[in-house]
Amino acid sequence: MPATASIPDTRTLLAVAVEAVGGAERPGQVDMAEAVERAIRTGEHLAVQAGTGTGKSLAYLVPSLRHAVAEESTVVISTATIALQRQLVDRDLPRLAKALKKELGREPRFAILKGRRNYLCMHRLHTGAPEEPGEAALFDPFAVSRVGREVKRLHEWSSDTETGDRDELVPGVTDQAWRQVSVTARECLGVAKCPIGTDCFAERARAEAGRADVVVTNHAMLAVDALEGYQVLPDHDVVVIDEAHDLVDRVTSVATEELSGALVATAARRCGRLIDQSVADRMAEASDGLAMILEDVPPGRLDSLPQALAGALRATKDAAHACITSLGPERKEDPEGATARKLALSLLDEVHDCAARVLGAFDDDHDVVWVSGDFADRGKAPSLRVAPLGVGGLLRERLFGKRTTVLTSATLTLGGTFDTLARQWGLPASSQAVKAGGTATDKEPPSDLGAVKWTGLDVGSPFEHGSSGILYVARHLPPPGRDGLPPAYVDEIEGLVNAAGGRTLGLFSSMRAAKAAAEALRGKLSYPVLCQGDDSTGQLVKRFSESPETCLFGTLSLWQGVDVPGPALQLVIMDRIPFPRPDDPLASARQKAVESRGGNGFLTVAATHAALLLAQGAGRLLRSMSDKGVVAVLDPRLATARYGGFLRASLPPFWTTYDPEVVRAALKRLDAANP
Repeated sequence: MPATASIPDTRTLLAVAVEAVGGAERPGQVDMAEAVERAIRTGEHLAVQAGTGTGKSLAYLVPSLRHAVAEESTVVISTATIALQRQLVDRDLPRLAKALKKELGREPRFAILKGRRNYLCMHRLHTGAPEEPGEAALFDPFAVSRVGREVKRLHEWSSDTETGDRDELVPGVTDQAWRQVSVTARECLGVAKCPIGTDCFAERARAEAGRADVVVTNHAMLAVDALEGYQVLPDHDVVVIDEAHDLVDRVTSVATEELSGALVATAARRCGRLIDQSVADRMAEASDGLAMILEDVPPGRLDSLPQALAGALRATKDAAHACITSLGPERKEDPEGATARKLALSLLDEVHDCAARVLGAFDDDHDVVWVSGDFADRGKAPSLRVAPLGVGGLLRERLFGKRTTVLTSATLTLGGTFDTLARQWGLPASSQAVKAGGTATDKEPPSDLGAVKWTGLDVGSPFEHGSSGILYVARHLPPPGRDGLPPAYVDEIEGLVNAAGGRTLGLFSSMRAAKAAAEALRGKLSYPVLCQGDDSTGQLVKRFSESPETCLFGTLSLWQGVDVPGPALQLVIMDRIPFPRPDDPLASARQKAVESRGGNGFLTVAATHAALLLAQGAGRLLRSMSDKGVVAVLDPRLATARYGGFLRASLPPFWTTYDPEVVRAALKRLDAANP
């Protein structure tokens, strides 16, 4: 292995990498790669906005590989989506490893690591305790038979798979079937106690990650590693967070817990055969009481804990503690008995800890508690949820305080500044850090007085947004109401789609609006209209990209997950500014907390949420250098409201118009140019 001094610098390695993959060096890519290298060298955190077409994955992978090989350390790359993970592991890293082998002195190693639940558990598959049926399956023989067929498929697949990775199973299976052949980290017996621990897919993936220079994972795993107090990722000194605009939501999701009567009942069944029946019955009674009281609590955020619910939670917590005590300390058992005990204990711990957390949530301002109901989960029994009010403090202490962090996305500046997202991450606003000098790594010695330092860098985009795209705001339309999609909006969409000759991605703020638009327009348009839910999202996007006359309508996942370059997509329609729902318990609590400190809660929470999604949605339009088209926002508030300037400043610098005739004429010219 060469010494650090003998390895070429990042600029040279990037040139080699770009030539090897057949690309062209871009100024923004070079600037980003050098900034990432500088962050690794100085230990100063970095936030980089890199527009589509910059080639940002190469820009952070090259300095990451250089550092990992030179220092014999590990760099973790975290993503929000499976699609980007697959791109990195299946395409980018294999090509880079071969291209840089000579310059680095050896071929760098890389691996992908996911949560244990994503891997097949061979012990659970063959000898583990059976999973209890879900509520629906108890009364639905068809659901039971479907799960049985899926589990049979999983048995057959287990003989062929090399990795046991659920994402490699095509077509997939339901969560209910997968739960019967997998375990969580809490449920796992451990490699030393499991009879087939040495052949465990999850342990094999961890071992491979431990030998890798670069480990690709997801934001959830990164959050577990940082927040849960036990290590799931290999030791690493640098982490690169791609799709960083999603970091706060993913970390919040990991830190959110849920409690319901059904969950407590499942815990009672799991431990029923392992402890004294009277103790298990106490748990079953607690589940009935909790379910009954939750039925009477209106859905929504709880600013105080109702007395009856507090009593049910105390009974649940005490019953779970009694069951845990009755199970007693770990003892030597046959593998099947050990598995049953571990499954029971993991769920009892979950129930106990969540009940205790909710009971304590009203003594401080750290958590938000709400009852889920018809505003989000129609048709499901109510449950109690608890989530952190904010995750900035946790990230500042347990992520930024421990390792050098690079955050990147095409969308990080909102209203023209990084500060909005920086506050959510727990970083100080407008950091003006001075780079340290005089040491081999340029890193300052640790100090209890040192503030977290970071730099924000916008490397722009190779696209000429002003000449390639038009932002059309339908200022003449009425503001959107709460009663579905207004008829004027349907007429506006019809005119735009006809002018574009199809080629339209419709992004709607709710599935109800997307379906209403699809149903209304299928009878008016001569172009095919696909709607999310008609088929798997992947299949719908494939059909859309292969047929230029086709339209695709959908909601949240399409705002962020569609990559369709070329003439198949020349019009992106957004029906309204995607503010969070007024009854969203977490957003409303965060907004209230900002206002209690004298801040602007609407701008800090609701408008920030909307700006991120608007920017992500607008980013679907230009995906290659030759793309041209229109982003049409039907909500007139983008042009007329006071906060409209903040939202527009978060969008790419398209040429803007409010004239429907101008935009329809432009779409017709584009359609004619791409017959």
